[in-house]
Amino acid sequence: MKSKSNGKDFCIFALPGLFCFAAVVIIPFLYGIYLTMTDWNGVSDVKNFVGLKNFAAVFQDAAFWSSLLLTFKYVIAVVILVNVIAFLLAYLLTRGFKGQSFFRAGFFTPNLIGGIVLGYIWQFVFSRVFVNIGEATGWSLFEASWLSDPTKAFAALVMVTVWQLSGYMILIYVAGFMGMSEDVLEAASIDGASGWIKMKNIILPLMMSSITICLFLTLSRAFMVYDVNLSLTAGAPYGTTEMAAMHVYEKAFTSRQYGVGQAEAIILFLIVACISGVQVYLTKKREVEA
Repeated sequence: MKSKSNGKDFCIFALPGLFCFAAVVIIPFLYGIYLTMTDWNGVSDVKNFVGLKNFAAVFQDAAFWSSLLLTFKYVIAVVILVNVIAFLLAYLLTRGFKGQSFFRAGFFTPNLIGGIVLGYIWQFVFSRVFVNIGEATGWSLFEASWLSDPTKAFAALVMVTVWQLSGYMILIYVAGFMGMSEDVLEAASIDGASGWIKMKNIILPLMMSSITICLFLTLSRAFMVYDVNLSLTAGAPYGTTEMAAMHVYEKAFTSRQYGVGQAEAIILFLIVACISGVQVYLTKKREVEA
């Protein structure tokens, strides 16, 4: 009777979730792998089997590898800046000063704005507000729109992403600091640990679980950036800020090479999965319990 009851409970609670996961994730993923072996253009009913021809075309697509290299640079900058800024702000926001809850909410607010809207807001800031500041002050940094210069446009993408993601990571780090045992910190202080010694040997090891989560989230979101890239620069100037996800979209839906675009998407997915898996494995090994 107990096994029947367990089977019934499984069907009631687990099967709907498994069905939705299979319908939304597993089946489309497998179908996508199938499409990488066809010459489908995304519109017609004809899907001719071409084998691994699309993957060969990917390795000959210099624009894809260029966008992937730019994405790597973007990911490195975003992951470092977001986590350093979020960690330091979370540390300050758990020191017990008045109004810290207000600041937590304030820092989280940018994460509530959609990427498309966020991109257009900052496009106005970089193209209009900064230029007006440059004209009024004579500062060369703001004389022209940042989005018209490849280097500054890349910096603008990084800046907007850091501004958006930091608030969400702050909440995770705040939860980690608040869950930290005060007894351990007091014992460390009694033993003479203070400043950087305390941070390096006590706080950082105890925060590794939060660091693992934040690194994984920032890595995955930075690699798959599309909305901010589209609305802020749209790959301009001259395609110098086109990230990998945008290139995949353009290849599949604008150039009508859906098979090649899907092959590039699979390669991008494998790269992200491998890097994220290694990151989680390495940071998990450094986690400790208080």
